[in-house]
Amino acid sequence: MTAMIPTTALSVNVNKVALLRNTRHLDIPSVTRAAMLCLQAGAQGITVHPRPDERHIRGRDVFELAELLKAWPDREYNIEGNPFHNLMDFIRELAGRGMRPHQATFVPDSEGQFTSDHGWRLSDHDAKDAERLRLLIAECHALGVRVSLFMDAEPQAMVAAKALGADRVELYTEPYAAAHGGAGQAAQLQRFADAARAAQATGLEVNAGHDLNRDNLTDFLRAVPGVKEVSIGHALIADALELGYAATVRDYLRCIAQAR
Repeated sequence: MTAMIPTTALSVNVNKVALLRNTRHLDIPSVTRAAMLCLQAGAQGITVHPRPDERHIRGRDVFELAELLKAWPDREYNIEGNPFHNLMDFIRELAGRGMRPHQATFVPDSEGQFTSDHGWRLSDHDAKDAERLRLLIAECHALGVRVSLFMDAEPQAMVAAKALGADRVELYTEPYAAAHGGAGQAAQLQRFADAARAAQATGLEVNAGHDLNRDNLTDFLRAVPGVKEVSIGHALIADALELGYAATVRDYLRCIAQAR
């Protein structure tokens, strides 16, 4: 009997729904309804990245989505952001209200950054942040929250991530997405596969995200072993404008299933 290969969870990042809503004062499209429709279609989780300027996800969204997910106990809530900005305030308050997220993804972005564009460089200029990260990871664990560190695909960095107490790393996949379909694709896939194996060798689990889409997702998951979760926002919401949330989520789940 052939053992079943565990599938990769799909977590839908709903930031871009909030970005569109914020262009008017009508409260549409609804972030919580978007999340509900994605969950109904089979998404295994919802991700938000509330930045300090609230240019997309707002504070009330964080708590309304946590309330929504109480009705979906088999799904996960992932809240990401820079733990030195506003992320920890949300995690602490959610935990205090009995709605702690399942996962906190620590991302080293600046307050005004357009989008996340690199992982923690623990052996480079971010080394000074290591002790602060260690303490905040320990605090999350005390609150019952799993921690994933947003990391570049650098195998040698995984030991440092594990040493801080992280449970997972989320591999920053934009370099792979940019190379997909071109001469550099194979090299990027090898790089990410090596990083995933290095992480797993230390005891870390592996997530992935950034610019993954229906064209490149299956190839990535076939090449990179043991990816526990992909967090997809921009491409998925763009597809949903044409296909609708339910059809889009089902097609991303198809892409994941094809990699098995």
